[in-house]
Amino acid sequence: MVKVAVLGAGSWGTALASACAAGAADVVLWARDPLVAAAIQSAHCNPRYLSDARLPDSVQATSDLRVALNGAEVVLFVVPSAGMRTLLEQVAEWIPERALIAHAVKGFDPLSRRTMSELISVFVPGAGDRMGVLAGPSHAEEVMAGLPTTLVAAAYRRATAERLQDLLMSPVLRVYTNPDVKGAELGGALKNIIALGVGIADGLGFGDNARAALMTRGLTEITRLGVQLGASMLTFSGLSGVGDLIVTCTSRHSRNYRAGRLLGEGASLDEALAAVGMVVEGVATTRIAVELARTVGVEMPISEALYRVLFDGEAPRQAVEKLMSRDRAHEVEEVAAHQVFAQWEPADAVEQPDRQG
Repeated sequence: MVKVAVLGAGSWGTALASACAAGAADVVLWARDPLVAAAIQSAHCNPRYLSDARLPDSVQATSDLRVALNGAEVVLFVVPSAGMRTLLEQVAEWIPERALIAHAVKGFDPLSRRTMSELISVFVPGAGDRMGVLAGPSHAEEVMAGLPTTLVAAAYRRATAERLQDLLMSPVLRVYTNPDVKGAELGGALKNIIALGVGIADGLGFGDNARAALMTRGLTEITRLGVQLGASMLTFSGLSGVGDLIVTCTSRHSRNYRAGRLLGEGASLDEALAAVGMVVEGVATTRIAVELARTVGVEMPISEALYRVLFDGEAPRQAVEKLMSRDRAHEVEEVAAHQVFAQWEPADAVEQPDRQG
């Protein structure tokens, strides 16, 4: 059995630990809080997140990072983006030399504005060939409930992506591979900005027309930034792009949508975050994305409007009025698709037929 260390016992870390165990992996789930780790170990459920769902008996829990990483063949980071740097500082020297390193974190490092794969590469030099990303439309609640879900495993090497694919594939969890690591990460992070905006629009009482416009034009601007930062436009039309955008903008499970709706209904940012009660990645991502866009000269009007609401105190309705009164423009975007799949080495002579669809 493959030993998997899942670092982070939030809702998504708990769900991924369960999914890995369902695929016959030997899973150790690390929780920062010793009380949470002890509860998972004894009762096989997470008392803080998804408490009604039982974890497989094969999932072990610990609050000791050395224990979690000892002998791990796969190390999966599932912590809030703001805590990733501190965790890497603690564990970099304990990660086994040949272990596959992956993450399912949808955000940026707030200090350097790096993506998580870039941050991992700083702390674990040479990790690129054995590093992957999990992304796509996937609420933890539905994964734990065994509802059909699809993910993307992105990696620089085909073999690495396929190892992640094989680790997680099940009758209810289908995993596709993609060589565009940057695109998968940016799609997963940037869609949270648009979900905040959709939530605000719903909180203001706007209708389906506004929601559809925000999602469509939001996808346009996050694609524009992604391409400028080196991602493929094709990735944003897939599961980790438009797929993740749709689920985050429309689901009752979405923290970012819920926080945005509270803002639209008149709550302050602090009140909205307290009511959600979990990390809302889109807030920090809005600040970083707008800073990146200004640096590289990319226009992101929806993100700029969210920035003014979140950090400059502008009223949500006033921000919408400014968006609607912008100068007239064409819809067709000046971004060109580019093919990235040639980055992978040629397929092996014997190719598994089920990897084609």
